[in-house]
Amino acid sequence: MDNFIRNLEISLHEGFVDNFNNKGSFKPELLVNNSLQNKNVLTTIQEELQSSEVFLFSVAFITESGLATLKSLFSDLIDRGIKGRIITSNYLYFNQPKVFRELMKLTNVEVRITYLTGFHSKGYIFKQSTHYSLIVGSSNLTAHALKVNYEWNVKLTSHENGDIVHHFKNQFEEVWASSNVLTEYWIENYEIEYSKNADLKLAEQVIELPSNYNPNAIKEALEITPNKMQKAALAQIEAVRNAGKTRGLVVSATGTGKTYLSAFDVRSFNPKRMLFIVHREQILNKAKEDFIKILGGIEEDFGMFVGSSKQEEKKYLFASIQTLSKTENLHRFNPADFDYVLIDEVHKAGAASYLSVIEYFKPKFLMGMTATPERTDDFNIYELFDYNIAYEIRLQEALEEDMLCPFHYFGVTDFELDGEVLDDAAVLSKLVTEERINHIIEKVNFYGYSGNVVKGLMFCSRKDEAKKLSKALNRRGLKTVSLTGDDSQEERNRRVTQLENGLLDYILTVDIFNEGIDIPSLNQVVMLRQTQSSIIFIQQLGRGLRKHFSKNYVTIIDFIGNYTNNYLIPIALSGDKSLNKDTVRRRTKDTSYIKGVSTVNFEEIAKKRIFSSINSSNLTSLKILREAYIELRNKIGRIPLLRDYLENHSIDPVVIVEKYFNYYQFLLRMKEDVPGITAYENKVLTMLSLEVLNGKRKHEVLLLELLLYEGFVSKTEYSELLSKVNCVIDKETLTSVNRVFDLSFFTQNNKKKYGEKEIIELDQNERYFFNDSIRESLKNNPYFYKLFEDIVESAKILSNRYQCDKPLTLYEKYSRKDACKLLNWSADESSTMYGYKPKHGTCPIFVTYHKHDGVDSSVDYGDEFLNAELFKWYTRSNRTIHSQEVQRVINSDQHGNEIHIFVKKDNDEGTDFYYLGRGYPDKSTVEEDRMIDKNGKNIPVVHMNMIMEQPVERKLYRYLIEE
Repeated sequence: MDNFIRNLEISLHEGFVDNFNNKGSFKPELLVNNSLQNKNVLTTIQEELQSSEVFLFSVAFITESGLATLKSLFSDLIDRGIKGRIITSNYLYFNQPKVFRELMKLTNVEVRITYLTGFHSKGYIFKQSTHYSLIVGSSNLTAHALKVNYEWNVKLTSHENGDIVHHFKNQFEEVWASSNVLTEYWIENYEIEYSKNADLKLAEQVIELPSNYNPNAIKEALEITPNKMQKAALAQIEAVRNAGKTRGLVVSATGTGKTYLSAFDVRSFNPKRMLFIVHREQILNKAKEDFIKILGGIEEDFGMFVGSSKQEEKKYLFASIQTLSKTENLHRFNPADFDYVLIDEVHKAGAASYLSVIEYFKPKFLMGMTATPERTDDFNIYELFDYNIAYEIRLQEALEEDMLCPFHYFGVTDFELDGEVLDDAAVLSKLVTEERINHIIEKVNFYGYSGNVVKGLMFCSRKDEAKKLSKALNRRGLKTVSLTGDDSQEERNRRVTQLENGLLDYILTVDIFNEGIDIPSLNQVVMLRQTQSSIIFIQQLGRGLRKHFSKNYVTIIDFIGNYTNNYLIPIALSGDKSLNKDTVRRRTKDTSYIKGVSTVNFEEIAKKRIFSSINSSNLTSLKILREAYIELRNKIGRIPLLRDYLENHSIDPVVIVEKYFNYYQFLLRMKEDVPGITAYENKVLTMLSLEVLNGKRKHEVLLLELLLYEGFVSKTEYSELLSKVNCVIDKETLTSVNRVFDLSFFTQNNKKKYGEKEIIELDQNERYFFNDSIRESLKNNPYFYKLFEDIVESAKILSNRYQCDKPLTLYEKYSRKDACKLLNWSADESSTMYGYKPKHGTCPIFVTYHKHDGVDSSVDYGDEFLNAELFKWYTRSNRTIHSQEVQRVINSDQHGNEIHIFVKKDNDEGTDFYYLGRGYPDKSTVEEDRMIDKNGKNIPVVHMNMIMEQPVERKLYRYLIEE
């Protein structure tokens, strides 16, 4: 507690008097929504709620979507027995009756309704273990207020005896005492009053919702003008044509208006005749209707070519591929009949039926549209369209542009019985037990849906599961039906119509509704199967992303068992294709990458299952790497360079070289016929790939770049460039750079691997230059030059994530060897560093936070965070307070030793550790203790508290400390 008080005093001084030191972790903070900086009010509320012991909310207005952003956290708090209270109101009848019923699902939360005139408060109080946190300002509990709107909120921290806490708590209790308990009876009466005050309610909603909100937006959309995406796409498609191209591909997320886009472009092109080809017949009528709305004209100009209806003479013809591709039907047309041909769902165009049609017609322009151009077979969609990507917008961008219906994704824990969780090998009997059905119903009810009635899709793992589960749910009073590939198209259409009309609650299916089906009113998608493919995951999630007047968002409920492929979930949601495990972990613990009011939420146990899957998976298997490589090669139409992976958001190049030493070796494994390089050139590429490509220190990258293009460079010129880009240029750092390039830093094994000769030499005139062999190779081997230059350019891109004015960047990951290099040690001593090593004015400390069971007792230290600012640290065993190395740590301030703390969660994370900043020993806490070694001998060990220079970032802190 003394440490907390001291920290709070520092924080308050910085917040209200002088912010010079910037070391307090409890400073007053302004909370705003800023999508460019990935900041929002919601994140702070989630963080405070997650660690709270009690919480109190006083908010006038609550929406279903706002409440949904916190539901998975409330679920975890219920399991942990954490309780809270919420005061809200009936003010201006803003709160819908349904949101009060959603509040009643929170069994750990007491809710009361105040009738105070003009009640408009927005305050959140959290009791933490050592203090209170208060968030007060303009944000109600609505998704827009917490994530999107321009809001001002102040976060304050107070000791429990602080006057400000008493003011807030007393005010809360005063209103609480005079408020009504929320009951079903109260809600029934409110519903009556709510319906009488619809006009007043709407007026206030317009005030609370974003400034561009329009309650008639859906209706007005029928007047149809291009949206922001469509305008940009139309311009780019026109640019493709103006460049003389006759084919173009549009990649656009499901629900972003591809059909309207194509109609706008047809209107602009003004063809004499147009042919629109689709894979599924049920889309044809809708596509024709959309084109009529946009193109206008007489309805007789629009016709169908499907089944028995063959109106081949029409100006605008809508055809199914199944009918059109038949030889006798195809030859009804002249190849030049249509000057504009458009193919929807063109990712299927590798089929013989499509290819025969594409080869037959000779239009002036061929347009392809798809949400998922990636394919698992060898067919290259991009090549089919001459690599002309006219426009591309993926899920994240579409959400940011507000083109899709927002979604709230919930990764929930699948049913567990007697410690056993569903896994890849689960038999049918386990999938349809009464207990699992209860669990499913409980979760879908808890997380709910937007709108008056549920209209849901459930994706099952197999046909028999879908059928049996549907029958079981029907016995529980739900209206469901199972649909599989065995059912006819007519039956599928009939059931979809029933779902849209409210005659069904759910359709249970396997994979037949992944694409090609349009149910705009869908408000809940339930995933009862493991994720086999990120493409399929997004296709299934995308079923609910079309906007519809009946819903404000769509709920995605993903039941997560002990599945091998759980790691694909954060990959699919974030669109990250780096195959870098650390990046995937970051996408799991921090989901702020989701834009707009959409959110991604994981129940705590489900999150742990994903982390477990990430740790145990082999993301760099040859099969996975080859698939990613082929996908990129297909997209750009040539052998990719490393920088192509970065520019196209594909594999992290560092992942490739860590496995294959350099990219040249990887290309050989991909069976590419590439020009040859010498054995020494190969070693040079290996050195640059393993030591420079990651960009962790920009100094090496800039020197390579200078020499590559200038040949020679003076030390003065090099220093001037470093200064210009704000890089540290002290003597120790420049000497360290020299040691890297003359290889003296490295171990003997690495020197041999890197060619043993100095890469860069420094002459008596202090001029840098490549050694003779490298200069000769760069001059005479164009392919070596190309690979060399590619490493440098890619490293420069990667270096942007690291600070250059400091040796280490907070929260990035480093190995022991990285630390030796970046802290300017003369040699790589990582093999003998163990947990820590004071040397060269520094002392890096490396801690594996969670030791595996069975770890040797002599190294099973009790290192732990006491809080985000205080780390209890143990020395090596068999050390006393008087040991020389211990004294150098305790008195680091006197010895001039900078202590740098690196932590990883467990050994499953590999060799890299998160850099948490500098630590300062609290000398008053130094204590000598005893421990038992593996031989049963009682030996000394020393522990002390390290005061962190900066409190550990909250999401990372929780990730590290949680089991």
